Amino acid sequence: MQAMTDPRVMACSATPGLLSEGPRWIGDRGELLLVDILGSQMHRSQVGAGGMLESPVTTQIDRHVGAAAPAIGGGYVLAAGPGFLFVDAGGAVRELAQLDTGRTAVRMNDGACDPQGRFWAGTMAYDESPGAGALYRLELDGGCTTVLTDLTISNGIGWSPEGTTMYLADSGTRTIDAFDFDPSTGDLDERRTIVRIDAPGVAPDGLTVDDRGDIWVALWGGGELRRYRPDGSLLTSVAVPVDRPTSCAFGGPDRTTLFVTTAREGLDRASLERQPDAGRVFRIDGLGASGPACASYRGWIPPP
Repeated sequence: MQAMTDPRVMACSATPGLLSEGPRWIGDRGELLLVDILGSQMHRSQVGAGGMLESPVTTQIDRHVGAAAPAIGGGYVLAAGPGFLFVDAGGAVRELAQLDTGRTAVRMNDGACDPQGRFWAGTMAYDESPGAGALYRLELDGGCTTVLTDLTISNGIGWSPEGTTMYLADSGTRTIDAFDFDPSTGDLDERRTIVRIDAPGVAPDGLTVDDRGDIWVALWGGGELRRYRPDGSLLTSVAVPVDRPTSCAFGGPDRTTLFVTTAREGLDRASLERQPDAGRVFRIDGLGASGPACASYRGWIPPP
């Protein structure tokens, strides 16, 4: 494993979230998009002086928000509660597809758009019951497809630069799986586990794939980001001064800054005193890597 060469780690948001997640860099808007799952909020910020995030534009939702992505015509799609929503530029919310899971104690978790513009998001049970989660795909026609079942905590998702491999983390099984991905249909095949985390209390959370094809994953409970090759071999790691990094995304003008969301949920007073920046967004510069801006949802949005 290579050691990371002189990364610069800095907290760059003023206000900590409870369970900040899902950073996405929207290149044409110069905007960092993220959610606070348990705060039921979507935040979007510009990068200001000194690399700090400016005061966010916040949209409050009436349910927990697992993930958000820009929509190609403006506004945002959200994986929230037990389904999908659309939020327009003024903050008005419309229902999209809602899931018929047969369970009331399940919520959406992490998600992202594939290069073709379909929005993928997974679920988890609030009590983290094994096998209660699933992975869904919001189609371009506005329909919803169940892609995978028997997940526990469906989490980070990303695609290789050529768009023929998809990666998915399950924090409950502490694994990252790779799939052959058909860009035209969104079908998955040849599932294989490429990363398994064995350290007690540590799990792979959100992830992103850089321009070279390497996988960057936040280790919940591990206090670090790891960089893996596509075959799952460990390349590098970088520590962050909080126990619970939740996800990461490359952004900034040249897309070489790794933005990292973190959580303070479940930390006791002693833990918070030891890591006062828990819940803030961090930026890591000097990694020698870059990544793509996020893809937008290109599907049908119902009229108001």
